[in-house]
Amino acid sequence: MAAPFGPNTMNSHSSFHILSFEGPDPYSRAGGIASRITGLARALAGRGIPTHLWFVGDPDGPGHETDGLFSLHRWCQWISRYHGAGVYDGEDGKVSDYARSVPPYLFERELRPAIERGQKPVVLAEEWHTVPCVLHLDYLLRQAGLRDRVQILWNANNTFGFERIDWPALARAAVITTVSRYMKHCMRPLGVDALVIPNGLSEDAFVPPDRAAVSAIRRKFAGRPVLTKMARFDPDKRWLLAMKTVAELKKSGQRPLFIARGGVEAYGEQVLQSARDLGMHIVDCTLAAGGGAGLAMALQGLDERASVVVLRSHVDPDARRTLFRAADAVLANSAHEPFGLVSLEAMAAGGLSCTGCSGEDYAVAGHNGLVLETNDPEEFVTLFRQLRQRPSRERAVRRAGRRTALQYGWSEIVERGILPRVELLGGDSVPSPSERPDVRPASRRSTSIRRTAA
Repeated sequence: MAAPFGPNTMNSHSSFHILSFEGPDPYSRAGGIASRITGLARALAGRGIPTHLWFVGDPDGPGHETDGLFSLHRWCQWISRYHGAGVYDGEDGKVSDYARSVPPYLFERELRPAIERGQKPVVLAEEWHTVPCVLHLDYLLRQAGLRDRVQILWNANNTFGFERIDWPALARAAVITTVSRYMKHCMRPLGVDALVIPNGLSEDAFVPPDRAAVSAIRRKFAGRPVLTKMARFDPDKRWLLAMKTVAELKKSGQRPLFIARGGVEAYGEQVLQSARDLGMHIVDCTLAAGGGAGLAMALQGLDERASVVVLRSHVDPDARRTLFRAADAVLANSAHEPFGLVSLEAMAAGGLSCTGCSGEDYAVAGHNGLVLETNDPEEFVTLFRQLRQRPSRERAVRRAGRRTALQYGWSEIVERGILPRVELLGGDSVPSPSERPDVRPASRRSTSIRRTAA
């Protein structure tokens, strides 16, 4: 069978331009979007397509930087110098500056020259922060009579900032996409019928965990069920349920250990107080070194009385994979989960993933993980006990999870989801004309539930 995308397609879609606040710089990372954007951009470039990421970057980094077919364009740097706390510090001013300055520069320096060469560039924008920018870019293209020569897609990763969006205007300016069927249904009451293009995993998600470190952790806690959870401290992440689950395991006569990595949110203290109220002994743990070996070393001297270990330092990807593989279960269930990237990362590492039942389209109960549908800790305890009584079945579930994750590598998502969708839309992706965009600063009222790296 012929490849679905050959030289003709590559020449017509000359370049992809990703618009996002988050990006690969430490300054620009605040959660899962940075991982999504970086993985997507590198996968597109790896496919042989020139890819440009326009993001709110490190104020001390170069304004423009190119590595092969992957180009970084750091924006709002003059504002970021006055807001050192990260990408979302001073976000309203950044939204305004990004919306005013990116579109004319992008249009004149990149899009117009590509169009004049007979090519049809693609713009992929992410999250509510880029909506004014999309409206401005749409206006400039229409004014120049070139709107049909550029495809614009806008993607929702979560419901953050939805109340700030002029949905009819956005629908006239771009094709709206989202990351799961669950999110698609969340958006329908807004009058939006979004296309679903799932998230993906970068190549390093599939690097085998450090075997020696995994073995060391398992030896250290032999006979104790080890559970872990990595998420920002937010009620939607069901942290209180996790603590009740640990308490329920203790009541059944076991000695569970819960390894937690949350964020800096104030809700974290409420979570930890609930653990204390349930009679758990909590200890803090800081990693002195990175990687799986650093994680194993940090856990070796752990107080044997501990029921809950709170990781207080950054957990790098190698250490994350080691933890996911070594743990008996990864509690990645949430009340509201647009996609469930952590759960998929756990599957990729060979971990036993426990999802919720919102945006985790990939989860099949009992086949590639445990799917938790209630707020009752007994649900996990029962399903976990049944699986532990059948070791061969548990191994099969972990293997199935790994196979599932392989289907969600970014290279697979680009090949199966993004490029076919772009090709299918073709010239039909141009909505009806929109009015001149309002690119004034966004409303000053705060909707800033920040994504904090786990």
